[in-house]
Amino acid sequence: QVQLEESGGGLVQAGGSLRLSCAASGRTFSNYAMGWFRQAPGKAREFVASISRGGGSAEYADSVKGRFTISRDNDKNTLYLHMNSLKPEDTAVYYCAAARFIATMPRQYEHWGQGTQVTVSS
Repeated sequence: QVQLEESGGGLVQAGGSLRLSCAASGRTFSNYAMGWFRQAPGKAREFVASISRGGGSAEYADSVKGRFTISRDNDKNTLYLHMNSLKPEDTAVYYCAAARFIATMPRQYEHWGQGTQVTVSS
């Protein structure tokens, strides 16, 4: 299986930017479509963005479309989430996950990282 580790979270003011990274090890990274999810306290885990195995296709939640960009570097076994124009409602623990195909539902993902906290202050 593939092991995933997120990094890059932190505290940022509203309107600021962050870049999250997800380092993969184990099985071949390029065999997996990848996704980002987030979970705020007291809320269900929600889809943020996903990207196909080769990086040619991506999907975004409406709430982040135009502000977040998902990308991957298969040579470096790393997934990224570039987050711009951050809002307080973006505050959550962000998780990366691996799936067989590009998908938007958590249950479609087989492997998960431990998460990284993103806090956006107003």
